[in-house]
Amino acid sequence: MSADDLADRLPDLDGRWREAMRAVPRRLFVPGRAWCLPGEGEGHLIDRAIEPDLWEHAVCSVDTAIVTQIDDGAIGIGEGGGEYTSSGSAPGVVAAELALLDPYDGDEVLEIGTGTGWTAALLAHRLGDANVTSVEIDPSVLAVAEANIRKAGRSPRLVLGDGTKGHPEGAPYDRVHVTCGVREVPYGWVEQTRPGGVIVLPWISGWEGAHLARLTATGDGGAMGEFHRACAFMPLRSQRWSAPVVEGGFRRSSTLLDPRRVVRSSYGAEVAIAGMLPGVCGTHADEEGGGFRVWLWSDDSEAHAHYTPDYKRISVWQRGPRDLWDEVEAAFLRWVSWGSPGRDRFGMTVTPEGQYIWRDTPGDPVSP
Repeated sequence: MSADDLADRLPDLDGRWREAMRAVPRRLFVPGRAWCLPGEGEGHLIDRAIEPDLWEHAVCSVDTAIVTQIDDGAIGIGEGGGEYTSSGSAPGVVAAELALLDPYDGDEVLEIGTGTGWTAALLAHRLGDANVTSVEIDPSVLAVAEANIRKAGRSPRLVLGDGTKGHPEGAPYDRVHVTCGVREVPYGWVEQTRPGGVIVLPWISGWEGAHLARLTATGDGGAMGEFHRACAFMPLRSQRWSAPVVEGGFRRSSTLLDPRRVVRSSYGAEVAIAGMLPGVCGTHADEEGGGFRVWLWSDDSEAHAHYTPDYKRISVWQRGPRDLWDEVEAAFLRWVSWGSPGRDRFGMTVTPEGQYIWRDTPGDPVSP
């Protein structure tokens, strides 16, 4: 596979973005040693010096993300353990986000999260170096990105700083391109976007999944838009999750609602539940023998529900001031009562007071 093949295998791209990907190949932005996260299968180490063909295959794969930093650099690549904290996104997701960004010639773009520098260089090739500003919070990540971008022959404006604040010195921007997961949209991004301008971001609610959102600045201090495809991104540093410290014993109960249905029914259910239960996070895992378990947590409570094929009822454990499983169950059944609408029926509005999710129109908020 080659850079040309990669560009041709990305259906979301128009001709100008394909030309940019050929001119700015991904391989210039991938280190010789990194951790590969394919779309399917287990993650594994890639090392160009040892297995150049495996490295090349990962670089040119449409659905493969490549981790370049673990635990903010405290753990070396391949040492095992730790949280992924910087990466090169899978080209398929990059293409989808750039397609949603849809800039005009001459547009000025603010990018939040320089990462490896690949998307900043793609934007600079498409729009011109002077029209692209990319903000990165980690100085070591930014230094590597700058070297990568120079190898590609581009020189956008690179800024070391907190991306949640944007870069007001260059505002207003026609487009804001966000390359890290966002739970709460920083209002500064809306303030720095020209009326009618667009913000494209990965929205990660914490509850099961992330979704690309395309918001348009309305000119009255807000921004609104709809959700699109699923994605996976590392969160903004200031919006990372932390496990709660909950004291006291669990309250045990049971339910007839299969937690597998709650998790796997629809992307629409994911968005609806997240909109009704902001601040509630969840994860799940299959177990041997057909079992399935869901874990839930918030700032002050936690719960888990355990399905096993041997019993009709599902065991539930909850503690803290909130009964999180009961809340998730009620939210899911409320979504069912609406006719199980899909993700394309939901959107987000951001105002100076905060953000909310809506169904069909901004005037129909999905209230907690």
